[in-house]
Amino acid sequence: MSLYSQNFYRLLYDWYDANHRVLPWRETDNPYYIWLSEVILQQTRVAQGMEYYHRFVSTYPTIDLLAAADEDEVLRLWQGLGYYSRARNLHKAAKMIVERQTAALTDDRAPMADRRQQSPILFPQTFAELRALPGVGEYTAGAIASFAYDMPYPALDGNVYRVLARLFDCEIPFDTSAGKKHFHRLAEELLDRDHPRQFNSAIMEFGALHCLPVSPDCANCPLQEYCHAFAAGTAELLPVRKPRPTLRDRFFTYNIYITPARTTLIRQRTDKDIWHHLYEFPLTEHPTEAEWLNDTPQPSETQTAKPLPTITHILSHQRLHVHFYLVATGELPDIPGTIAVRWEDLDDYALSRLTLKALESIFR
Repeated sequence: MSLYSQNFYRLLYDWYDANHRVLPWRETDNPYYIWLSEVILQQTRVAQGMEYYHRFVSTYPTIDLLAAADEDEVLRLWQGLGYYSRARNLHKAAKMIVERQTAALTDDRAPMADRRQQSPILFPQTFAELRALPGVGEYTAGAIASFAYDMPYPALDGNVYRVLARLFDCEIPFDTSAGKKHFHRLAEELLDRDHPRQFNSAIMEFGALHCLPVSPDCANCPLQEYCHAFAAGTAELLPVRKPRPTLRDRFFTYNIYITPARTTLIRQRTDKDIWHHLYEFPLTEHPTEAEWLNDTPQPSETQTAKPLPTITHILSHQRLHVHFYLVATGELPDIPGTIAVRWEDLDDYALSRLTLKALESIFR
């Protein structure tokens, strides 16, 4: 039985019609809103991403407003989502789109018809233009092209990789260069070119809600007859990932100074490291665990230091072991690279997720 029969698509679309979630970015063909949602949902669950989507759409309803924003404003709006390079690329891409179109529209050599279209700023309309945007890979470009313009490009997120791996009983690791090319070919073969928007929406939702990573409901799967992994009994073994890299351990100690006037110290991370351009409390990084364990604040007569619960914070390739100390002090110490701010003004700065965790522990 062919995977490409109309019956396969009918079964998938019938399931989607009966089970799909109503999500705001599915109710629009505005490419700017769809792009926002796709960037926000990278490495982010829908439930968490929804709040940020509404926040960005409300604050920057058009791409020119996003382009005109200060980067610190964008990072502060992104605060708590992690992977801050996504926010920086989002801002960079918006500026690129607006600057290029503005330049073209004001160019005396441009056709008069083009120069009349001063508003709104047009979002890129071809796959090549979408793919050229900062932070937009094959998947995101395909998603925008299909969802906004109904163009025949596959959109492969983690859910789609899982569905494809099981439909084709494919044991090739999907997160390798060769694996990504192989799965892209499978997606191209399976794509319903007459209804790419509907197909991509349906297969992504099918992976998110039915073809689950653990204990998928294969016995009641509407696509069971087309699933090679179900026939082989291998569904729960798929998809296959490449071996995970060893995490690098780092050891941090932060001092959170607080004066009677409720002022504190923060610093901006300017090195090319994690949380670039975000703010945090004064930090000491220790080369070894032993030094980290032995490092405790030595308060003066006018200071008291209270330890907060130790935090282990996992990033993609790093495991951070973190001590925070709440240091009550008569006056703020002079620490190079820091700035003094009022405690109630901390919300005005884009803080790292780790810093937010420490603040949450203070106010529990």
